[in-house]
Amino acid sequence: MKNLKEFRPLINLIGKDKYKLIVASILIFISGIFGIFTGYLNGAAVEAITNLRVKAALIYLGIYFLIEISFCGAIQHIATSMLHKVESALTRKLGYFTYKKALNLPAVAFEKMSSGEIINRITNDADSISFAFGRLLNMFSSLVAAIIIIVYVFINSWIIGLEIIVLLTLLFLVIKVYSPKMKNVHKERKVEQDKFTSLSTESIRGIREIKTLGIKSSLIKDITEVIKLIYKKSEKEINIQKVFNIITRFLKTVLEVGVFVTCVILLYYEMITLTFFIAMTYYVYRYMWLIENLNDLTQTYQKVVVAISRVNEILENRLYQDESFGRVKLKTFRGYINFENVVFSYPDESATLNDFNLTIEPNKKVAIVGKSGQGKSTLFNLVTRIFDTNEGSIKLDGIDIKKLSEEELRRNVSIIRQDPFIFNKSIKENFQLIDNRITLKEIRKYAKMAYIDDYIMSLPKKYNTVLGEGGINLSGGQKQRLAIARTLCKKSKVILFDEATSALDNESQYYIKEAIDNIVKDHTVVIVAHRLSTIMDADIIHVVDKGRLVASGKHDELLKTNKIYKSLYETESLNS
Repeated sequence: MKNLKEFRPLINLIGKDKYKLIVASILIFISGIFGIFTGYLNGAAVEAITNLRVKAALIYLGIYFLIEISFCGAIQHIATSMLHKVESALTRKLGYFTYKKALNLPAVAFEKMSSGEIINRITNDADSISFAFGRLLNMFSSLVAAIIIIVYVFINSWIIGLEIIVLLTLLFLVIKVYSPKMKNVHKERKVEQDKFTSLSTESIRGIREIKTLGIKSSLIKDITEVIKLIYKKSEKEINIQKVFNIITRFLKTVLEVGVFVTCVILLYYEMITLTFFIAMTYYVYRYMWLIENLNDLTQTYQKVVVAISRVNEILENRLYQDESFGRVKLKTFRGYINFENVVFSYPDESATLNDFNLTIEPNKKVAIVGKSGQGKSTLFNLVTRIFDTNEGSIKLDGIDIKKLSEEELRRNVSIIRQDPFIFNKSIKENFQLIDNRITLKEIRKYAKMAYIDDYIMSLPKKYNTVLGEGGINLSGGQKQRLAIARTLCKKSKVILFDEATSALDNESQYYIKEAIDNIVKDHTVVIVAHRLSTIMDADIIHVVDKGRLVASGKHDELLKTNKIYKSLYETESLNS
């Protein structure tokens, strides 16, 4: 019963198609029920022939033909076609909703779960679930038919009926013993498969670094170990299935031979009719088919249960709750940011921010500096609600960001990271992801503001140039400038730069600095920086140490009054 509950979310996803599913189920049931009579009709026809009742035999065979053509043929075909449509629609919905749910997971989920595990749940698991409906319905129809047949058997011979019941009970016990074993080992194999997918994805995305670092052999060794584990789990799964198949095959043979021998003996002593004997030669093979399909379905069902439980963990928020947002919208947004008594720690870590307080005013170039690991980038993760504060609050124009709608927060606050993500689309399409109505003229306006238009126009396909996965065809500085242009397209009032120039050459740094200076008059610009040379002209510089704000002021003032800032500046000057 616990496993059956896992199918409830699927029923909800079927939605309007549930009527098609009901009709298909009824048709499959009707087809299965009428298929029962074919065994009896065959037996009756044979007995009529042996008694030289040719007309009666032809009538029996004619009815048999009509049932096979109409109920077992046409109706079965219609039901199967309807099922395929329902299953295809369910596949699309499962993929869509699992993907959508994955995007709504909190950041901690992506730290705890590997990318391979999430990808497999969205693709492989979702795909394997939907096509189980048809098989389950057919099996249900066969089971109902088997029950009706066993009633017919008991009416004619309680000995054969008891024989079938005993052997089917033994089969049920075997399934009960082996099903959990198959489920557990399949679950273990899926975990290793997630690792394989994750490592493969990382290897493809990081192929340039892999080649230049000369670590191909190390990664091949790692993936070889993962493949070995997958092979071991698969081998274990196959061995369990092999033993299960041997036992069920033995029971099937005993049932077949036992029923035939008993029928022959009973027919000899005239305890059953010839019609029943011929019918049993048909029905016993129907039970053979049922056992074979139960065998196959048992293995498939356990795999589906594993897949559906993995998908349901995402669909029903069993592991992590969705990100939650408020409903408040900002009528006008000036760009004030306030951190009030903020306390925050990452999962399983000590506090990163302790009683942190800071006010950031709009239309200014604000810098935040400090040693590594002191909580600078964490401030941006909190403002964008990648993570939420443990205590205290963050406010935009006096409104707690937890009360803002997701649309409002994302529209007004943007972040440009050290290594911005560029989608594997054309330059134009990267902008259209932000605003699908944006014109090329507008795109070029923002690109010019970010000092990237000249480079794009020098490309053979200009703004139709496909950038490759992660913007792999661009240099670091070009990616940064394109990210700035793309962010300007959002028209966000607050723009956060997280180490945006730390890994750039002087020329790229100059262009980024010019782009930032170009947008300060209309935006609240906050920069987290290691390279103090990029923020020395900031309107105000805040120094963070051990999760607290320890000093604020302009460059020259901080050099005189703050040891931490002076130390950072002197270290950079020495390195230069």
